[in-house]
Amino acid sequence: MIDVLGLGGASGGTPDPVGELICSSKGCRAEAAWGLLWNNPKLHTPQRRKVWLACDEHREHLEQFLGARGFHKRTVPVEELERQEPA
Repeated sequence: MIDVLGLGGASGGTPDPVGELICSSKGCRAEAAWGLLWNNPKLHTPQRRKVWLACDEHREHLEQFLGARGFHKRTVPVEELERQEPA
């Protein structure tokens, strides 16, 4: 079956690859344990999943921030994310 609408199947989209596993919360330099998959429908195609990384301390705050805007799609352990090759 062809994904004509770009809905990405059961996974709900393909996350962008991530580099260094550092929390995305402002000022935090902790190691990330979670990938928050999100999408801004005004800017991104439906299958696109941007990734914010979160440590345990900031996971809930970042999920709430994205959720309040309707952007949060799901949260996964960083082990499930594709890693970007260093430049």
